Amino acid sequence: MKRSKSAGTELLSPITPRYRDLFQTMCDTDQKRVDSAFDAVLFDRKLAVPALVEQYYKARNNQLRYFCVQLLGFSDSKKALPVLIDALEDPIPAIRIEALYALEDHRCADAIPAIVNRTNDIDTNVRQIAQEVCDNLHQLSA
Repeated sequence: MKRSKSAGTELLSPITPRYRDLFQTMCDTDQKRVDSAFDAVLFDRKLAVPALVEQYYKARNNQLRYFCVQLLGFSDSKKALPVLIDALEDPIPAIRIEALYALEDHRCADAIPAIVNRTNDIDTNVRQIAQEVCDNLHQLSA
């Protein structure tokens, strides 16, 4: 793991040089390179979760944050759930929608209150998908 300094203390960063390069490639203009980098992280599944979590919070690139949410949704890891719930508040509607789908894939009934909040989202598509996800999660938990 990469070491980074924060507030005078040394912390371990889960973003290894390999993940750093893959995340950078996901922002490329060459779609084949982007797809290849995405697939490499996808293949790692749960192993990539710590790096994806950190990258989601530090990424300024909307496409990279979207990919992080999507990959966390595919991870099947409980450690991804808090980030996915936070992503419901992302300023980009497509990222909020992807977070909704990811929480549905995780069958995260604990997220229902946060998902219900999205039924009042400013974006029509987010509202509609939030309602669908709420309905589906209620059916799964019944």
